[in-house]
Order: sequence, then C-alpha cells, then structure tokens
Amino acid sequence: MPTEPNTGYDPSLGRKFVFVTGGVMSGLGKGITAASTGRLLANAGFDVTAVKVDPYLNVDAGTMNPYEHGEVYVLKDGGEVDLDLGNYERFLGIDMTSDHNVTTGKTYQSVIEAERAGDYLGKTVQIIPHVTDDIKRRIREAAEGTDVCIVEIGGTVGDIESMPFLEALRQFASEEEPEDILFTHVTLVPYSKNGEQKTKPTQHSVKELRSIGLQPDILVGRSEDKLDPETKTKIARFCDVPTNAVFSNPDVPDIYHVPLMVEEEGLDEYVMERLGIVDEALPKGDRSQRWRELVTRDRHGSVDIALVGKYALEDAYMSIHEALKHAGIEREVDVNVLWVDSDEMRDQHTERLQEADGIVVPGGFGSRGTEGKIEAIKYARKNDIPFLGLCLGFQMAVIEHARNVLGWDDAHSAELEPETPYPVIDLLPEQHELDDMGGTMRLGAHKTDIKPETLAASVYESNSCIERHRHRYEVNPEYIEQLQADGLTFSGTAGRRMEILERENHPFFFGTQFHPEFRSRPDRASPPFVGLIDAVLAQPGVEAGSDAEPADDSEPVQI
Repeated sequence: MPTEPNTGYDPSLGRKFVFVTGGVMSGLGKGITAASTGRLLANAGFDVTAVKVDPYLNVDAGTMNPYEHGEVYVLKDGGEVDLDLGNYERFLGIDMTSDHNVTTGKTYQSVIEAERAGDYLGKTVQIIPHVTDDIKRRIREAAEGTDVCIVEIGGTVGDIESMPFLEALRQFASEEEPEDILFTHVTLVPYSKNGEQKTKPTQHSVKELRSIGLQPDILVGRSEDKLDPETKTKIARFCDVPTNAVFSNPDVPDIYHVPLMVEEEGLDEYVMERLGIVDEALPKGDRSQRWRELVTRDRHGSVDIALVGKYALEDAYMSIHEALKHAGIEREVDVNVLWVDSDEMRDQHTERLQEADGIVVPGGFGSRGTEGKIEAIKYARKNDIPFLGLCLGFQMAVIEHARNVLGWDDAHSAELEPETPYPVIDLLPEQHELDDMGGTMRLGAHKTDIKPETLAASVYESNSCIERHRHRYEVNPEYIEQLQADGLTFSGTAGRRMEILERENHPFFFGTQFHPEFRSRPDRASPPFVGLIDAVLAQPGVEAGSDAEPADDSEPVQI
C-alpha cells in the first residue's frame, strides 16, 4: 500500500551540517568558501562530504551552455553537474555522485512522479511540505556515513528560485539538535570611493535572510583585502553575531590559498566549537599539513601552454586549468595558460601557438571552431610541439591525421559533417538503433586497457586506467586499421572503442577520448597532464630551475 514519502529525518544519526548561503550578488565565491571549510575540517580528521543545491529548473547541468554556468563537470557515476562540485572533489579529495547535486528540476520531477504514482494518497501536493521534504531527504541521504556535510545553496538570498530551499533549511534547523547545524553566510564588503569598507550590503543581505527565519551563525566577508577590525565590529553589531564569528575572505592569487587564509582567521576552530566537535578533532600539531605543503611549494621556472578552444571564458575550461596547475605543482613549475580562440586562430592567434611550449585542445560540442583546432593540431604535429588532445581534441587529431597524413581531404566527423565521404568519427552501429539521444552518451568512469610498451603505458605506469567520459561519437571501427598508419597508434582501447592515441617520433603527441582533467587533484595530478609538462620541460630552451625561455624558432613554423 502506498505511503507518504519519508522526510528522511532521524535525530539519532548525529551528523553535522554546515549550510552556506550567499547574499548581495552571485559569483562571490560561496563554493570556494564552503570547500575551504570542508578542507580544514578534513585536515582536522573528520570525514567530510558536500552537497551543491542549484535552484534552476534543469534536472542537471548537461544541456547548459558554458557561458551560462561554466563547464559541465562529470562525476564518476556519469552525473553532469555544476562546476562547484569539481571544486569540492579537488579540495576534499573525494569522489562524489549525482546524489550530491540537488536541483529544482530534479526535486520537482521526483515529487510529480510520486504524485502520479499515487504515493501521496490523494493529498494536495504543495511546496510545503512535499517539495521541502524531498529537499531535506536528499540532503540527509547524501550526508549518510560522514561526520560533516557542507551544503552550498546556489543563487543569492532573495531570489525567488531559492525560496523553497531556504524554507527547507529553516525546517531542517528545527528538526535537528542546535549543535548539529551551522549557518554560514557569504556577503560582499565593497570599498567606497574614499577607501572605506562598506557594511551596508551585508546588513541588507542578513536582514533578507532573517526575514525568512534564518539567522546566520557565521558571516564571511568577501573583499579585496582583509576586513578591518572596525568593519568586523560593525557587521557583528548590526547582524547580531559575535565579533569573532565575522571572518575575512580577501582576494588571493590562487583559490587553493583560501583554506590557508581562513585558517589564519580561525574559521575552522570556530566552526568546530559551534558544532561541539573540538574535542573530537586532531590536535593542531597533528593535523594534516599536506594541503599547505602542496599549495605553497616553491616553483622553479615556468612554462606556457596554449589552450585552443572556442569559449573565451576560463570557467568553461576550469578543470583543464586546474589539471595544468596540479601538474605544475607536481613538477614544481608555474604553468601559464595562453588563450587561443579556435574560431579566430588563423587571423589573430597564430602567434600564440608560436609563443607556447605546449598545446592543449579541449573537448566541446558543435562545429564552431573545429577547423581552428585541426590547424593547431597540425602545427603541433609538424613542429614537434608537445600536444594533448581531450575528447573532441582527440577526435580532431584523428581527423587531422586522416586529412593531412593519409590524404583523405574531406575526412570529418559524421556529427559535424553528415555527408563526409570519410566519416572517421561516427556513432557505433548499435548507437544508430537508439531513438533517445541521451541513450547514446558515454558518461562517467570507464576502464581503458593500455597496450604495453607504449607512451600511454609510460604515462599511466599501468596496463589500464579508469577515467571519466562525456561524449557520443567514437572513432569509426571501419577505419581503425587504415588510420593506424604513418605514425599514429591507438594505444588505449575499451572493446571496439578507441580511447587513447599517440604518435611515434614526436616529443609528446597524446590524445584521450575521455576527460582526465576531471580526476586530477592537487595531490594527485592527472598522468596525461604531467606527461605533457614533462615533455615541455624536456624541450630545448625550457628548463626546470630557471625561468622558461621560448624554444628557438629560427626554423620556419609550419601551419
């Protein structure tokens, strides 16, 4: 017999929850503040997880334009989520699932499906309690088995889209023990023309939050510099929090330094004190210093990597930027990313390739900019520039080889040019039989078998790897034997799927159908990215231990 859905509330579980909201404006850095809080708690010995709440009606981020929300980050179970979950995985060193991303679309879909199935026993289905109960259930289920769950509420307090989630948090707080709940509110503290830090935006934001029944326990002020003592005192007085509950989160040159900054302010100690877990934390001297050692490691020289893409927005390629940074940390060099617009490369950006020590061609969808990517790959191949192609970049490397090495001038991807006489990239036969486009996507973590005594085997130091995928089209099996000629080898496979390519007699020419950037961490750099940096450092004129100089380009470049 159908029963009304359970809210998920069980007061005996004793988990701790830190809810992070934002005010004044979007893009303040709630996600980095939340991730930094989690990193510090993990350093203190706690098992920490995170949940990102996105108040948009999309069920997931899979169909979103990168200009709207940045990159679509892919989790191990194939969940297509907001880029903030990538920050959580990188900061916390954990692998999350799609259950850790709660959206309005996902919640409403679940409630409507339950109503259609008769699970509500004929009751009128409403925002309260049915939608809010579903939100609370999802948060509690994602927190199971952990000590502390950090929950970031997307958007800005006052947005109509966020109201059901904030109401769910109000109910959540009344259902849990007071010491198990903590509310952190992140706001903007701007400067006036005379250089004074202004608190009025924070005051209005907290007033808005309190009007819906939520009182923040901690306030984090985002500003260019640390908050002045007078500013903290004024915020505390008008927002009804202790002065020692007001923290600075100033601009820093690298997001990985934020945990160090807020630790200096004492945020971790205050959070643990309010949650009643100070005695359970590792003593300060015993806490992990691995994060501090990593992000403050000395750098010796620098390298320039050209990123050839079509979205002139760093967030669209955030995981690639971070993976390059992680490889730099491992090899103790700074990695400078040179943006190359693949749509305008011939006219305006060719010189960027000539300045670069290495080239990365990222993934993407659609035909715009693909010809520029192919030209960049040709340049890397002919001029012995270390090259890494990811997903679409891997496919464009196959097309470049077919066109410019094998002489198949009109070779292309059937996705981009359905009438091509050489569809070297195409759907597999069984994919043609599916009506649902979503059913043809290869998403999430899959195993790749690696051929021994290949560059791939050297890069991964293994005969296999597990990496995350997000693509639909594959190397056409009909052309594989012909494509593996004149230096190209598919060194990683998954059944009939070609996963890794490489070229012989080249310093580093490496392509992956998967996205290795999604599994890269500050303390576990992605092997293909480390391989790229190693190849760059081995090039003439680029030497670790001194400032990198561009390679001798006295020879004419070939495009």
